Amino acid sequence: MTFDFSTPRPRRAPTRLTSARLIAALLSLAVASHAVAQDDVAPAADNPLNLPTDVKIFGKYDPYVRKANAIVNGFIITDTDVDQRLNLVLAANSQTTPSADETAQLRLQVLRNLIDETLEIQEAKANDITVDRDAIDQTFARVATQFKQTPDQFTAFLKSKNTSAASMKRQIEGELAWQRVLGRKVEPFVSVGDDEVKGVISRLKASKGAKEYHVGEIFVSATPETDAQVHANVDRVFEQLKKGGSFVAYARQYSEASTAAVGGDLGWVRAEQLPQPIAGMVTDMQPGQVSAPIAVPGGYSIIAVSDQRQVLTADPRDATLSLKQMAIAFPKGTAQATAVPRVSAFADATHKMAGCGAVKDVAARFDAAVVENDDVRIRDLPVALQQQIAQLSIGQATNPFGSVEDGIRVLVVCGRDDPEEARAPSFDAIYNQMTEQRVNLRARRYLRDLRRDAVIEYR
Repeated sequence: MTFDFSTPRPRRAPTRLTSARLIAALLSLAVASHAVAQDDVAPAADNPLNLPTDVKIFGKYDPYVRKANAIVNGFIITDTDVDQRLNLVLAANSQTTPSADETAQLRLQVLRNLIDETLEIQEAKANDITVDRDAIDQTFARVATQFKQTPDQFTAFLKSKNTSAASMKRQIEGELAWQRVLGRKVEPFVSVGDDEVKGVISRLKASKGAKEYHVGEIFVSATPETDAQVHANVDRVFEQLKKGGSFVAYARQYSEASTAAVGGDLGWVRAEQLPQPIAGMVTDMQPGQVSAPIAVPGGYSIIAVSDQRQVLTADPRDATLSLKQMAIAFPKGTAQATAVPRVSAFADATHKMAGCGAVKDVAARFDAAVVENDDVRIRDLPVALQQQIAQLSIGQATNPFGSVEDGIRVLVVCGRDDPEEARAPSFDAIYNQMTEQRVNLRARRYLRDLRRDAVIEYR
């Protein structure tokens, strides 16, 4: 089914039958049915409806297409749309299983997101901004590539999760349409002065050595009337994140900030660049932590800190390593106690070996597989390994890690290129970041106004 988005906002509410007209229509239908019955053979006792034995169905019946859930300026959002988008969220967080109450709350949030998405697409159409199918398909193909699948394979995967490629493409269309609306209606009217940028650069140089953080944000707006409900909703999202839910996936689905399209990523920021309630929280967080909901002007934010570093200071974790990995495997069903002696001997041999040149001989003794990689940053390794491997000299090996089921591994450092002294971000990088922050603020207001002026009917 296709829908026409070309009619500009606001749309007139659809015409409804009054009670009198509805009754008249039903009476006319009854009279017509009675007239036909007089001409036909009387129904048999075992077939009171006089139905034909050879029934021919016109049109395709789809049991998953149900009643409208909401009508936004004339555009219908069905239960099917909500279910498929909800399943998309659940598929991205398959390691957690929300309760029935949590699922109901997630469903409400998904409906709100679909309404916003529809308003964004309609606003693009009203401003003669179109998103062609090729752009949508190309973005869909890039997403499929992230899953190491072709578009057809990814479509089948989505179907297996009780969602659809159409649902994801609709979300992609909304994101692209909104980006283009902001590019035409907001960004040209946002200005950042050269003096402002130079001031930031000066402050960066003055704060050399201070900490900065790689931050992600989920922002949900609230009014005094909706504050309690919104707070309860973001609390539920936080509980899912604590259980292992994907922050990026939840940011894409629930965040009302313009960074939702990139999984809520705010990039590298210093605490003083953030609103005070968030700044105070970020400085106390460690990489990998997610904050409880924070009350901010206009709503609530959930903050994630994925990393931290010092301003304009070389970070040892940016060193590039040349590594050799040795991995030993165990037959399926091997008990932990049975594997311990072999693992201990493997650890002893790797600690005593004379540099990377001995890797081949040690691997042969333990029937270990060897893999080489000459371009690995310490920062990109698992957090549990970073500190240990940063302290190793060339030729030394880590302690064994892994599991009996997945194999026991050791990394050997065969080369290291230490990072250069960090430099201040370029004028253009700072200018772009400041522009994005101001566009983000105006985008929130823009969407708020669209909601206020929309004709939304809930069914």
